[in-house]
Amino acid sequence: MPIDTTYELLQKLQQKAYSRIAITTHHKPDGDAMGSSLGLAALLQGFCQQVQVITPTDYADTYQWLPGNDKVWVYEGMEAQSEAYLASCDAVFCLDFNRLSRINFLGEVVRELKCDKIMIDHHLEVEEFYHYALWDTRASSTCELIFDFYQKLTGAKLSLDAATCLYTGMMTDTGHFQYANTTPHTLKVAAELLAMGVDQVAIRERIFDSFSADRSRLFGYCLHEKMQLLAGGQVALIYLSAEELQRFNVQTGDTEGLVNFGLNIKGVRMSALVIDRTERVKMSFRSKGDIAVNEYSAQWFSGGGHKNAAGGQSEDSLENTVALFKKTVVEFQKTWK
Repeated sequence: MPIDTTYELLQKLQQKAYSRIAITTHHKPDGDAMGSSLGLAALLQGFCQQVQVITPTDYADTYQWLPGNDKVWVYEGMEAQSEAYLASCDAVFCLDFNRLSRINFLGEVVRELKCDKIMIDHHLEVEEFYHYALWDTRASSTCELIFDFYQKLTGAKLSLDAATCLYTGMMTDTGHFQYANTTPHTLKVAAELLAMGVDQVAIRERIFDSFSADRSRLFGYCLHEKMQLLAGGQVALIYLSAEELQRFNVQTGDTEGLVNFGLNIKGVRMSALVIDRTERVKMSFRSKGDIAVNEYSAQWFSGGGHKNAAGGQSEDSLENTVALFKKTVVEFQKTWK
């Protein structure tokens, strides 16, 4: 069941009870993470003296054009400054994640804070670290929830900057509004944001038509040389070594979306991307229909996420991780209808 315990929080904001607010999101933030964080920051400007977005790690250039991005602090490299600000806050908004482990070392810092903690999220498997929460797995994105939250707070029209940020997150998390998480309410919110002046063509070009040559070559290499079809052609797998990442000069965000290409193949029902990130092996899973890759990831790769979009990780070598995946996915396939 959805959780909405924000009634008292809305009253506090309306009464301007907070003087300093921090906003944070998950590590390696994507479009929904940055869109919701920067969108909320813009929306809260009139309700407190200072709002600061602090991301736990860096993020793709793809999202650094978003309004307000120039004021973001990245915790890695700004630890002392970030922790000092957080210690002075009255409230911390935690967006697009619901477990403090999702923000790396920053998680324990947030856990120890005495201020109000607010979680706004749409992922499964909630950790109860918060004082207030707006959580709904039916929502397409955290940006959609931020829009609803702001309507409850004031009902006023959003600024163009805020609307641009929220539309960006909704568009990226729904795959151009084509994934199963796109609901009538999602499209209604998107239409309202467009009516506020959001330039959807410019957003699409900045996100999807601004890839580096190295990234394009990486995708071509993966599709031609690295993709394997397993389990009778129902599972697509791509895996990359640390050396291959160096070969293609892979930057933060460059592999985003790569896992989806497997699902474009006729007959494929599950796609996996396995990458050796040196400190650990990271995994992304996508699926169609009733195939719950979040459950599979939680069972075998310390992961989780959505039913059709999940992540995982392994402390083992790339070779052993791939071998385990190939073994367990065959057993997992037996559960499919």
